[in-house]
Amino acid sequence: MDAEILEEEVDGRDDDELLTLELELIYRAAAGAGALAENAVVQAIEQAGGRPIHRARIDDIAYHAVLAQIPVAAIRLVIERAPGSLAGVEPIMHIRPQSLVTGIEANDILAPGAPAAEAPVSNASILALLDGVPVAGHPLLRRHLNVEDHFGLEPDALVAQRVHGSAMASLIVHGDRNRPEPPLPRQIHCIPVLGDQDRFPPDRLIVDLIYQAVLQMRGGLQPSAPWVIIVNISLGNLRRPFHGQLSPWARLLDRLAYRFGILFLVSAGNITQSFPVPDFDTRLAFEDASPALRAQGVVRAIGAIVADRRLLSPSESVNGLTIGGRNLDWVSQADRASARVNVNPFTDLDTANASSALGPGFANSVKPDILMPAAREHLRVIGSGGGVIVSPAGAARGAGLKVAAPPRPGMEGAEAYTNGTSAATALASRTAHRIHDALEAAYGQEFLQLAGTHRAVVIKALMVHHARWPEEAAALVKRLLGPSGRGQASRQKDNIRRFFGYGVFDADDAVACASDRATFWCVGNLGRERVVDVVVPIPAAMGGQARPHAISATLAWFTPVLPGRKSYRSVRMKILEPEELEGLAVDGHGHQPDMNQTNRGTIYTRHWAGDRAAVVAEGKTITFKIQRDPDPAAPIDDAVPFGLAVTLAMPGELRLYDQVRSRLQPRPPQRATP
Repeated sequence: MDAEILEEEVDGRDDDELLTLELELIYRAAAGAGALAENAVVQAIEQAGGRPIHRARIDDIAYHAVLAQIPVAAIRLVIERAPGSLAGVEPIMHIRPQSLVTGIEANDILAPGAPAAEAPVSNASILALLDGVPVAGHPLLRRHLNVEDHFGLEPDALVAQRVHGSAMASLIVHGDRNRPEPPLPRQIHCIPVLGDQDRFPPDRLIVDLIYQAVLQMRGGLQPSAPWVIIVNISLGNLRRPFHGQLSPWARLLDRLAYRFGILFLVSAGNITQSFPVPDFDTRLAFEDASPALRAQGVVRAIGAIVADRRLLSPSESVNGLTIGGRNLDWVSQADRASARVNVNPFTDLDTANASSALGPGFANSVKPDILMPAAREHLRVIGSGGGVIVSPAGAARGAGLKVAAPPRPGMEGAEAYTNGTSAATALASRTAHRIHDALEAAYGQEFLQLAGTHRAVVIKALMVHHARWPEEAAALVKRLLGPSGRGQASRQKDNIRRFFGYGVFDADDAVACASDRATFWCVGNLGRERVVDVVVPIPAAMGGQARPHAISATLAWFTPVLPGRKSYRSVRMKILEPEELEGLAVDGHGHQPDMNQTNRGTIYTRHWAGDRAAVVAEGKTITFKIQRDPDPAAPIDDAVPFGLAVTLAMPGELRLYDQVRSRLQPRPPQRATP
């Protein structure tokens, strides 16, 4: 894989041209041995006519690398594995081109709309954005961002090119501007890690850049953003698709999540290469097909090339939440008509966008975790041969999320349209913040006094808790990709979760309070091979009625990690099947990953449903046992933080919430800030 990427990089270049490569070394725990290995690599680089420009060693994740400029002629020898080339230098484990960030577009520039009504904005940030340099003076952003240019990237970033950071900041603060919402009540802490032209700095290893950024915010005696517990990473390395081995960037996020109690939200990545749709021979046939037949053809086409549409580093992170792109936006019908030049492949289907990278994740875990709105991505027909050949079209007024954009002549605060998993991740981060706001409003100081790690991990649980597979789209994947036959349910679900993870996610539904459901949450720490009981009251209204009702439970935790070990995820937890399910007339819902699939990451979620009458005596409860399984490698003595969310629901039964509340100790709402 690395050789193929290197071949693409040197194709057509002169032998004496210099290219920047990342040389990852075999990690040696002894600092002296590591220094000797690095010296040997530097000497080999110089003998090949190159020069080192940056190095990094991060012991926490067993990472050691050198960034260097190497002549094309020497790189060709590496590709050929010629004797005496860098490929034969013993300390070198991998040779790759420098990390290349996934870009975004901001199209259909228009004059700015009116910002939301001015309201006080707290500077006690709980959410950080590691991204490009934003247009901090934009009317939509100027009150809402605290920019810390730790790496001095702002001076070289032309204002007109500050697309990525501005768009992500806008989506986090305001959401999609097609659908006006109140801005978040706290400032977003921004540390730029993209410089000129929204690219990674040419003289830094991105893994070290992210590491230093998080240490600046949360480490040391004077952290610059001590209350940050949510970090948005709408970035990915186009040159590092996930092929089973965790990237150093993903290992870094996992380690920092556990060390500092941070919930990282990471974009799955966009696969924008063209692909054939064999079901249609001509452009006209594709465009004129019924929505159902067109959707069927595109899903079948993507199913045939799933191996080429893998997650991009660092979205295989075990402790973080990976966000895929959902085919959804809030474009008006009038603007939607302007998108007719391209074709919406999923007119009537709630599903993942065609470009959204597919799972699974590390150790066959569920990835992406959830899908968030990424605009109704259209496809452009660019040719034919073995069927029509299509390519994901860029964002536009008729198919995009509306965001703040760099200024244009005469426009101080322009707006534009974007799409993709980066945008979806920004909306997920906004939702995580809104969940924090809702819990703060309900519990005030009692919630804020929880350790930051516990607040982060319960938000992680609640971010997945309400996700569900879209039934029509999941049924289509099952029918088209199979495999068919008895005993294939697990493999069918494996294909479904590649596209949807745990499911699509409705941000408003996750935050809203409803009379016909009640959501409980708790946090704690669980020691080695321990079990804790969480007892939840069952309202009398759920009994004696033969009507649909459901119980859901989601467990999330941050695991310590062991880089270099097969048992990388060193702590495993799960929810034991409650004994009371039979009496409550519910059983496992089919539209979710099975228990083996959901037991491979750091989220364990189950959904039980039924429509028979439940037996609910006075004082009835259900007990959820949270179990920490034996550590698979060397025992971890630390108690590991977890968060649990449980929801009881009976659609239309408006007494449910009040009955539950009456059985709990009342908690008067109060607000406070750290």
